Amino acid sequence: MMDERNLSAGITFVLLGFSEYPQLQVPLFLVFLAVYTVSVVGNLGMIVIIRINPKLHTPMYFFLRHLSFLDFCYSSVTTPKLLEILVVDTRTISYVGCMMQFFFGCTLVITEMFMLAVMAYDQFAAVCNPLLYKVAMSPKLCSLLFAGTYTWGGMCSLTITRSLLELSFCNSNIIHHFGCEYSAIVSASCSDSYSQMICFIISTLNEMCSFMIILASYIFLIVTIIKLPSAGGLRKAFSTCASHLTAITIFHGVILLLYCVPNSRSSWLFIKFATVLYTVVIPMLNPFIYSLRNDDVKETIRRLVNTKMFSHPM
Repeated sequence: MMDERNLSAGITFVLLGFSEYPQLQVPLFLVFLAVYTVSVVGNLGMIVIIRINPKLHTPMYFFLRHLSFLDFCYSSVTTPKLLEILVVDTRTISYVGCMMQFFFGCTLVITEMFMLAVMAYDQFAAVCNPLLYKVAMSPKLCSLLFAGTYTWGGMCSLTITRSLLELSFCNSNIIHHFGCEYSAIVSASCSDSYSQMICFIISTLNEMCSFMIILASYIFLIVTIIKLPSAGGLRKAFSTCASHLTAITIFHGVILLLYCVPNSRSSWLFIKFATVLYTVVIPMLNPFIYSLRNDDVKETIRRLVNTKMFSHPM
């Protein structure tokens, strides 16, 4: 087994990507490049906007800033390689590079999963007990929560990556994907391993725990909203939660859809497009989801644009 792992460590994987559609390589490259550019600008812009506007120095925007950072990092882990294999003939990635891409991608997905759960709890605290909101969500607690999500994401990802290192690939080095996605790596393996069981247990545990936190937070939140006496308060509460609910629905919906699909040859194309959604599209959408309904964010953007325009007179 040790000799097999040593041989596997020297392997170079071939990423097939969307090579079965050669006529779409250039259009896909242009589309993904545009989406990635918007994603980078949107997420880094959100971080800057939250940083420079004192009104946005609240627990909710503290977590939103880290969500934007996660989306920026996650899209940057996978999209550059996707763009590369769309325009070059040699679509390869080293064994070490593949494992590193998987580790960082997995860490960021799990971290974002729990970041969204923490943001649900933050919404609950803001709506259900607004007078004590800043006391309940103190800077120390916010720091502990965000550090905990990063640490847990890294620990889970490390465990899954270590189980992948137990796999042997023999003479099989073809990955039917544009990146080192878990099911694609396992499909390329020629050995039986407990890796799939480890990944299933960790994925199920994380999905259930994060979903239960979100569900519990929103059950209490909805009960509180229903009891609100004024229609204005009701609209404000729903407006506060709408963006986060949209982000949660899209993120968890795509993740569940992806892992409910059987890992078979007939579903490889679907898995690729589903992966594109949560690695490329979702990081682009989140800044728009959280900014379009937020007056403070829009006001900061307008102020920045006006400052830029008047600082360069014609």
